[in-house]
Amino acid sequence: MQKVSPIQPVESWTPADKIHARTTQGFFSRWRWIFVWLTQAIFYGVPWLTWHTRQAVLFDLDAKRFYLFGAVLFPQDLIYLAALLVVSALLLFFVTAVVGRIWCGFACPQTVYTSIFMWIENTFEGSHQNRKRLDKVGWGTQKLMRRGGKHMAWMVFSLWTGFTFVGYFTPIRPLAIDTWSLSVGHWSALWILFYGLFTYLNAGLVREKVCLHMCPYGRFQGSLMDARTLNVAYDHRRGEPRRGNLKNDPRDARNGHCIDCTLCVQVCPTGIDIRNGLQAACIGCGLCIDACDDVMTKVFAPKGLIRMASLHELSTGHTSRQPWIQRILRTRVWVYGGLLFLVMAATGWAFSTRPEIRLNVIRDRSVMTRQVEQGAAENVYSLQLMNASDHERTVVVDVQPPHLVSLTQPAAVKLGPAQASSLTVTVRMPSTEAMQRPGEVIPIRFHVVTLNEPFQTQANEASTFLVPQ
Repeated sequence: MQKVSPIQPVESWTPADKIHARTTQGFFSRWRWIFVWLTQAIFYGVPWLTWHTRQAVLFDLDAKRFYLFGAVLFPQDLIYLAALLVVSALLLFFVTAVVGRIWCGFACPQTVYTSIFMWIENTFEGSHQNRKRLDKVGWGTQKLMRRGGKHMAWMVFSLWTGFTFVGYFTPIRPLAIDTWSLSVGHWSALWILFYGLFTYLNAGLVREKVCLHMCPYGRFQGSLMDARTLNVAYDHRRGEPRRGNLKNDPRDARNGHCIDCTLCVQVCPTGIDIRNGLQAACIGCGLCIDACDDVMTKVFAPKGLIRMASLHELSTGHTSRQPWIQRILRTRVWVYGGLLFLVMAATGWAFSTRPEIRLNVIRDRSVMTRQVEQGAAENVYSLQLMNASDHERTVVVDVQPPHLVSLTQPAAVKLGPAQASSLTVTVRMPSTEAMQRPGEVIPIRFHVVTLNEPFQTQANEASTFLVPQ
């Protein structure tokens, strides 16, 4: 009889400890907060700007108009959005190739809002040690007040964020009045609550798990870097072997400069140990550099045990006299930079030269051509005129070549700001020309010119004129 092996016990899964990052001060911490203030001032302030009596930046989905200060974009202008996405991707590749994952540590919305939520948490619950103690104690009046106040502040800030985001798609001033009077529309209220809840969950509850498990950028960033890319790095040659105590006397030459204080781990927003080498979870915020430099000052050791350094620098043990030149003069940096420059130049040129008066010609298909009195020929066309500017314009329509065809009556249209209008016109060919060209298809061109402007704006559209048999 075959002997059955006993069932092996399965290890139980235990959730990771909640990360309570310690606050620190220093160069990188100051720059992180500069970017927090800068990005949020732009995000929360731009919807309130006014441009010629209207909201300066408004993506009006109902009217299918995108207003960007003096520019008006229509659905057919989404090519510029695609170009903007390509520019953003190339810029991210370029920056990553030079200075690693610095975007994640300073300007990524997940990082920015997590920093704000952690500041609110620190204000209500105190330092990281106080927060840990608060996790362990039972629920009481103090814990309820601190935790309840924190979550209430998070909710208010999240709803404000959701309201601002919706304000980019709905005029924000009427939206504010409707929201204050509790008469906001159902769809606007739904999206405010949705984006508010999304902000609350992402920045308040999920936090670093987005960077650890959800963000794809941390997974493929290694393919964008090489040995000379700057990263937040620990200098093993200088730090090992570690010392386990603090002394004010000169350091023992047999021991490294790292005293194993773990402050670099305590201040890390994602809870990693940078001394284990470059990791996908490192967001490049540099807070561990600030913490380590402060410790090195206290133990009378040079700063820079943890610093922005390349793998080449760490492996060779010396820095170049011209580090920035060597970091830039690399093939991948030139490729990313060249592509970025070309796409930005092409996008800028295309956007600056985009036509503000647009014309589309559609032939009346119910009557392709007709013969009228005295043998003259007529074709009917429907003109779609579009004013892609933020001020009113008057345009006059003409048809070429004038020696063959002409409009039966003058055509002038007044177009409001960001307005589209349809106009039906009749083009006639004199009988003498029509009798000489029976059954021919004559190429013609419609011409539109603005009136009462120092610099006329023109639009042209080709079409054909059918001569009856």
